[in-house]
Amino acid sequence: MSNLLFLLILLPAVAAAVCYFVRSSAVRTLTVLATGAVLTAASLALLGQGIFDPLTVGSVLGIPSDFLVTVLDFALLGVIFMYGVKHRNLLIQGFTLAQAALLVWFELVMVKHAAVPALAGDQLSLIMVLVISIVGSLICIFAIPYMKEHEEHLHLKKSRQPQFFFFLLLFLGAMNGLVLSNNILWLYFFFEVTTLCSFMLIGHDATEVAVKNSVRALWMNSLGGLAFVLGMMLVYSKVGTLDISAILAGGPQGALMVTGVGFLCLAGFTKAAQVPFQSWLLGAMVAPTPVSALLHSSTMVKAGVYVVLRFAPAYSGTLLSDGVAVCGAFTFLACAALCIGQSNGKKILAYSTVSNLGLIICCAGLNTPLAITAAVLLIIFHAISKSLLFLCVGAIEQAIGSRDIEDMRGLYAKFPRTATITIIGILTMLLPPFGVLMSKWMAMEAASANIYVIVMLAMGSALTMVYWARWGGLLMATREAGAAPEKQAGLIRMPLTVLCLGAVFLSLASPWIYNSMLAPMFDAPPFTVSFGSLDAATGSFAVVPLFIVLGLGALYAVKAASGFRKVKIVAPYLSGSNTGDEGTYIGPMNSPVPFSAGNMYLGELFAEGKLTPIFNALAVALIVLMLGGAL
Repeated sequence: MSNLLFLLILLPAVAAAVCYFVRSSAVRTLTVLATGAVLTAASLALLGQGIFDPLTVGSVLGIPSDFLVTVLDFALLGVIFMYGVKHRNLLIQGFTLAQAALLVWFELVMVKHAAVPALAGDQLSLIMVLVISIVGSLICIFAIPYMKEHEEHLHLKKSRQPQFFFFLLLFLGAMNGLVLSNNILWLYFFFEVTTLCSFMLIGHDATEVAVKNSVRALWMNSLGGLAFVLGMMLVYSKVGTLDISAILAGGPQGALMVTGVGFLCLAGFTKAAQVPFQSWLLGAMVAPTPVSALLHSSTMVKAGVYVVLRFAPAYSGTLLSDGVAVCGAFTFLACAALCIGQSNGKKILAYSTVSNLGLIICCAGLNTPLAITAAVLLIIFHAISKSLLFLCVGAIEQAIGSRDIEDMRGLYAKFPRTATITIIGILTMLLPPFGVLMSKWMAMEAASANIYVIVMLAMGSALTMVYWARWGGLLMATREAGAAPEKQAGLIRMPLTVLCLGAVFLSLASPWIYNSMLAPMFDAPPFTVSFGSLDAATGSFAVVPLFIVLGLGALYAVKAASGFRKVKIVAPYLSGSNTGDEGTYIGPMNSPVPFSAGNMYLGELFAEGKLTPIFNALAVALIVLMLGGAL
């Protein structure tokens, strides 16, 4: 067990150091591939061994582990403070100094340093390790050829890839450490490591806009770090232990303790970019695409929802729980609305991510077995589909020089493989029987008793259909006769193919994933599995029967379209008599009018600049009410 934990947490840090200090592209490629393979194998082996009781880590390199984490905590805060000074940002400096001062008081005065088991693995932790290690590794592999072309496009004289892969791999180790931590001080340390990694990766290109957005991400997440420290102190002052498993076992224990958990949830909100903190994640879109994919699928934002989910038993049945549910549902609706007016592919994915994270947090607040099941399944399937779509957008951008979805119209004609994978990725976010839609169905079933939450979830889901269907329709077109086969690097194609197959086949296997990985989390599991369907008193989701229908429909569509190259192509009716030249028709004054196609983005109704201040103000009010409810 200890060897597996070492591989999952420390191996990425060692591999990161190799990538940074050995300046050889061949060594870097081999290191990333080997690390991905080992992390994947170790995460599967850990799942095979099953949950394990909290265990103590005595020392690392002869240094007591708790003392080492404390030293690294303050060193990390010192590094973040230095960047605050470098960029002349008083918010970073103030939040970091406040964390350091409170941490000194906490460590030296409040805490009785008894031995606390440092690591533990329940079903939630093991699932998170799988998502981080497998999805994260595929993104790192994709980054190998992507960053080579990215730097060629920037005409860099000196490669920055050693630093890039250092923080990319370190991120994976920090996330595994975070989800396996049982000592809340360890959890805080890894929480802050992810803050530093995201800052460095967002600002990687060192352009003015990249630096500006990385600084914004740093100060917002430093605010989250301060909230974490405050929450940790309040919880400890009531329960008197750093042991997370003991904190959760006791459930809610009075207003002071629940208020502390409320601040921990606020820290999770900032990390998960919930409204009004969404701007840092939207700004992160300036980073290279592998960074966006990693932040949105398996690392940074998943750390935020993990914290809110992890401490859910500690606020179950309280007003704080209701407040978390309402805040999450509001983010789900607000970001779905903001997504309607976007045509930038990365921005659509960013708003969609924040929206889905809001749904996960809403489920944590609903705090029933059905809602927690929905949240965990959504973490799994959202990570796979969203990482796939981000990587697809990166590949498309390098192919056509644009990330605007209007420029992707008819992409299938020239890049059929990438377009097909992108369409499948969109369908897995949009339709049954795929896992994301199934998880949303569970969430809405769980929210049916709360009128405010269910209305927001229903409205947000309707808006979600609009932007996904619009994008998917743009990509579909007939393949050009005689078009050259699409060329794609093997290390680009492999992650895309694996994630695409994973999104489909894991959805097909979702009843058995639920039975083996989620049902053991509950004394009274919300579903039973029969004939490939998830059945409950509230309804059933017929996964396998729906897949059979989908497969038959796909076969029929392929057969119906198989003879398209032999048919005569007739120009479409273009609102007037065709001129005979493709793409023009006779319009007013008998003049030829060029044909153009475009989507409606309803800019007046869903204007980002108008809606964002309103949504931010409402979100701040809801968070204040949430924390007030805890008191």
